[in-house]
Amino acid sequence: MFAWTGSAESPHGSPTCDDVLARPGVGSATGATGPEAGPAPSPAASARVFHDNTLQIAPPCASFVAYRPRLERGQQVDIPAIVWEGTIALIVALLAYDFFFHIRKAHIPTLKEAAIWSALYVGIAVAFGAAVWVIGGAEMGGEWFAGYITEKALSVDNLFVFLIIMSSFKVPRADQQKVLLFGIVFALLARSAFIFVGAAVINAFAAVFYIFGAILIWTAFGMVKSELSGEEEDPTEEADNIIVRIARKIFHTTDYYDGDRMTTMVDGKRHLTPMLLVMVAIGGTDLLFALDSIPAIFGLTQNVFNVFTATAFSLMGLRQLYFLIDGLLDRLIYLSWGLSTILFFIGVKLILHAMHENNLPWLNNGEPIHVPEVGIGLSLSVIIGVLAITVIASLLSPKGKAVSLINNTNRHAMTYIDLDSDVDAEYREETYQKMLVEERSLRSIDDRFKHLVEEHKELEKHLAEAHALHAKHG
Repeated sequence: MFAWTGSAESPHGSPTCDDVLARPGVGSATGATGPEAGPAPSPAASARVFHDNTLQIAPPCASFVAYRPRLERGQQVDIPAIVWEGTIALIVALLAYDFFFHIRKAHIPTLKEAAIWSALYVGIAVAFGAAVWVIGGAEMGGEWFAGYITEKALSVDNLFVFLIIMSSFKVPRADQQKVLLFGIVFALLARSAFIFVGAAVINAFAAVFYIFGAILIWTAFGMVKSELSGEEEDPTEEADNIIVRIARKIFHTTDYYDGDRMTTMVDGKRHLTPMLLVMVAIGGTDLLFALDSIPAIFGLTQNVFNVFTATAFSLMGLRQLYFLIDGLLDRLIYLSWGLSTILFFIGVKLILHAMHENNLPWLNNGEPIHVPEVGIGLSLSVIIGVLAITVIASLLSPKGKAVSLINNTNRHAMTYIDLDSDVDAEYREETYQKMLVEERSLRSIDDRFKHLVEEHKELEKHLAEAHALHAKHG
């Protein structure tokens, strides 16, 4: 894909520095193009430098250190097929490794295991983004990182819903990894379809940016309205969406799990287990999340390669991240505010871009509207800044600590309730003691937040059930 095209002196007829710098649209190190940049290159030289639109590295020159085509704003970089193939192969290999070496044997990842693999996936993503930056230029690289960070933040928001669904279906913790990996794969497939459809629509109708911008602004206001009204997601509604209801009506389902199997035999007949219904529920929510996610990243970059890879790498490692920050998710009480701010910002950016590219006949007579465009540098700064403020404010918030304590207590109670009857007695007692520690901490909770304990729908019931089970086994 990338090759030197000759030395500066070009002794064997390869294009010289002057040939390259003189090519229309390339220019000198200072950006000069046309006649002032030097004589026009020969057809042979041009063919050697730009064979099949493949980007090649020009000869080293004192005045021209790094070469890449000059692109107008919004112009697509031609990505060779081999780069697409290699990238997709890398993503498939990472998913296959995850499946065959991590989740085939059900287990609960330790904090150390989750931290190592989360760091590894983030490192791979950063290395890939750095390669995009070096090869594609600062603007393309900046767009990639802005898209990756935004999609990663939205993916963390997805984890809240995954947690609600798995809690609602009471998925055994050791089997949650398989559900999460399915959710990641399905999300990747769903978003890929939306990406390529979206790219085709954008190429055909530039005015679609108005629609994308309106969707994001509407979503942002919806999130703010939900926060102001104090409405909370109902686990029953999340887990019992229309797709799950259809599946329940069509297929016979059991009320119990058979490991991580999706089907089991009952009285000689094949039945579905709740595991398949969980995956159907998560798949349905993935489709809904894609409706917000894809317009958001198209608001930062219209380069399909950037959109696809940033989305894919943001989803990679989400399974490990779930177990790493499980328990901390509840602390991020201002995440919805941060995400709504980012979505609103990107929505406005999309509409400004649509106005700049305007061709609607009934708006300004089909002529572009001269409005400021938001550069990728500002976009990246806003996204990182808003997320940093959101996380810091959440972690320092007394309310966040109270919410986290309440949910951790409930989780420990549910963990104890879900223990098998033949589990090791020492482990059973250890789990019970962890629940007691959290329950005692609840008694000293700040008076301002005691109403949160009373408002939690399941906490009192789960604690009573756990105490009754302990008395039975004790």
